[in-house]
Amino acid sequence: MTTAGSGVKGFNEFINFSEKMSPLGNASALDCANYCVAMFSDLTRYVTMQNLFHDGGFSNTGVTQAVIEKFGQ
Repeated sequence: MTTAGSGVKGFNEFINFSEKMSPLGNASALDCANYCVAMFSDLTRYVTMQNLFHDGGFSNTGVTQAVIEKFGQ
């Protein structure tokens, strides 16, 4: 949630929906920063030509059980 986003009608519902779309939820700002630090560290020096996602599992599943149950009613 940002200051700008809080002024958008329906933004809270959008954030809640996005939290449910990824099995692990959305990453915090700290989690995103930690991911960037890891990617620029020597720990990943042999990782080449990969698409690495930091999306809480969304790119793999596309939906969570909670969303399936919501739309299955």
